[in-house]
Amino acid sequence: MDNGPRVIVIGAGPAGLTAAYALSKAGAKVTVLESDPIYVGGIARTASYKGFHFDIGGHRFFSKSQEVEDLWTELLPNDMLERPRSSRILYGGKFYSYPLQAIEALLNLGIVESGLCVLSYAKARAFPVKDARSLEDWVSNQFGERLFRIFFKTYNEKVWGMSCKEISADWAAQRIKGLSLSSAIINALPLKRKPRERGKVIKTLIDSFRYPRLGPGMMWQACADRIREMGNEVLLGRKVTGCAYDAARGTWTVTHVGADGAASTSSGEHVVSSAPIRELVQGLKPTPTSATRVAAASLRYRDFLTVVLILRDKGAFNDNWIYIHDPSVMVGRIQNFKTWSPEMVPDPAMACYGLEYFCFEGDGLWSSDDADLIERGKREISQIGLANRADIVDGCVVRQPKAYPVYDDAYARHVDTVRHEIEARYPGLHLVGRNGMHKYNNQDHAMMTAMLCAKNILAGQTLYNVWNVNQDAEYHEASERGSGASVSGLRDVPKRVSAG
Repeated sequence: MDNGPRVIVIGAGPAGLTAAYALSKAGAKVTVLESDPIYVGGIARTASYKGFHFDIGGHRFFSKSQEVEDLWTELLPNDMLERPRSSRILYGGKFYSYPLQAIEALLNLGIVESGLCVLSYAKARAFPVKDARSLEDWVSNQFGERLFRIFFKTYNEKVWGMSCKEISADWAAQRIKGLSLSSAIINALPLKRKPRERGKVIKTLIDSFRYPRLGPGMMWQACADRIREMGNEVLLGRKVTGCAYDAARGTWTVTHVGADGAASTSSGEHVVSSAPIRELVQGLKPTPTSATRVAAASLRYRDFLTVVLILRDKGAFNDNWIYIHDPSVMVGRIQNFKTWSPEMVPDPAMACYGLEYFCFEGDGLWSSDDADLIERGKREISQIGLANRADIVDGCVVRQPKAYPVYDDAYARHVDTVRHEIEARYPGLHLVGRNGMHKYNNQDHAMMTAMLCAKNILAGQTLYNVWNVNQDAEYHEASERGSGASVSGLRDVPKRVSAG
């Protein structure tokens, strides 16, 4: 390791740890700095309470990238379960499979409503919204306006805290790529043929996935352990406060503080950052231009909290999660941690549900007392009929800041501004992962950006443009010139569509 590059990695989530692991295997000297004092994994950690384990946000282990799948197997060769995929929508007191199944939807909605939905879809296909700019436009083109309002509007407005008319179409295009009403119906047919190639599977339609026995944090704890075994450091409880570049020496000095307030420094030729762009830019030296500082400060994030309820298991539902399309309650989604893995719940007579509430850090919901949030969870889960209040015996709250980068009308321009200055003025600084690149992606996508970043560092040159990794963790070799893509690899997003 004395002859390898010295690298400081900011953040011990999937991207940061993947980069650190790949670099460690190649002999680099790596220091990982994580602000959380207890957990690695970031949003993909496994939190615990009184022996119960829970997944923050829900993480299905499925990737179109064989390289990513192989890394998961390498890290946990004997601890990955094969789990059935099950998600449903709760609307009007009835359950609907997600992806939608035609016969079930017909029976639940009724013949009249179903007929109107089909007509609405036919209209959308015949007269689609051209240059779809908002989430409402994009989803209505794929499903019809009527199904959009039934199955997409309420939930997404809970998630993002704004009208679907104001949310960029880019989010829908990235998260549910390849899915439409026709593909959902074809997928539900008993005679459908499954794609032979992994890369041709629509990820939204997978019917099974792998999952660590004790949740996603088990994967990332194993990764951190391997990094340490190879002689490198994964330091917890270290909040990065500054990153200074010395052009004369070609080295970086990263300042970080512990829980006691004492500051330390780590030095190296490279910094791999999965930290939110907004926070990274604040601590850069030399100071970025005012345009870059303004761009970084303009990037927004959506946060959420999980109210975990422990209750007697009455078999109310066996889904991984249920989307709550009911505007009378604030809860947006409910996970059943036992269906992810039975080992997440230590007592087979009990169940453990996670009620997800989407908010902004510091707002009224975020700042509520845990006791008040648990009380809200009990009230709302009882109201929608998924649990009897008398069966709930305990609960806790987990808060997750900066869970989702917000795709507003200006985000791509802001990311481009930051990226251009970093590439021009800060050699050896690499952005990876969800918050590090301000891309709302899955963990396999974040891992692929980290894998390619590590290859670039080891090669001593930019062999791969990590911004060309798409939402399916696939790398596009084509150059950006003449491709029609934005400079950042993100889609161009037109001006905000005003509500009303």
